[in-house]
Amino acid sequence: MAERPAKDHWTQEAYSTSAAFDPELATTILQWLDPQRDDVVLDLGCGDGVLTAKLKESCASVTGVDASANLITAAKKAYGSRAGLSWHVQDCRYLDRWINFQKEGYTKVFSNAALHWILRDPTTRESVLRNIYGILRPSGTFVFEMGGKGNVAEVHAALIAAVAHQGTPLEDARELCPWFFPSEALMKQMLDEVGFKIQRMESEYRPTKLTMEKDGGIEGWVRLMGASFLDGLDSPVKREAIVKEVCEVLKTVISHEEDGSMYLGYVRLRVLATKAV
Repeated sequence: MAERPAKDHWTQEAYSTSAAFDPELATTILQWLDPQRDDVVLDLGCGDGVLTAKLKESCASVTGVDASANLITAAKKAYGSRAGLSWHVQDCRYLDRWINFQKEGYTKVFSNAALHWILRDPTTRESVLRNIYGILRPSGTFVFEMGGKGNVAEVHAALIAAVAHQGTPLEDARELCPWFFPSEALMKQMLDEVGFKIQRMESEYRPTKLTMEKDGGIEGWVRLMGASFLDGLDSPVKREAIVKEVCEVLKTVISHEEDGSMYLGYVRLRVLATKAV
């Protein structure tokens, strides 16, 4: 399939409507990060800056980077005037090309719900991790939470099937997936290869309640999180058919009859790793 230029589907409104639970469910990984007053932190894939700003309350400074210009604009609008916070639009796959890249510039690198997007491209996975290693000070800490193996499996399978039902070859439909959900074993191997020492790692199956906003729920989630699947088709009619099929197929699978709420089967992979002295 022809490669398409990436679109910035991310807006603060769409994110808060369809995935406001991401920063709200970050309590565990923030505890692992254990921010201290003298910490200089890089927030990788900071989104709209909600967690970044919260981190700053406990740190000397926090720098937020994200590939979405829309979300960085929202972060600047909400928190731009706060001392010790800075925001930068940057494709996190290429940190070494960032004008502010500074070797051993940070005591900690933090990432929540972003690395499964950043590490999707297999050709840049190793370099992403090497750049994170390089940007940390000796004994620095890399703490992250991302989707693990089996994350949102029900909607992942439904999206691939729906795209294939619109005439896309199955292998091409699989390639439209924007996520990388590794097992603990694979993540350990990847981190070991660049020199990180894993101090703590866990996977948690965490069914997550979708928002019940007007433009949220499973439809809003599919349109935002699954946008890459939809962009793979030129026809607006086919794109709408995919959204409709996924929502209809999953309706009874993810719904709770007692109140109509919908849950997706999130699997969270959490890691605390350190750089050698």
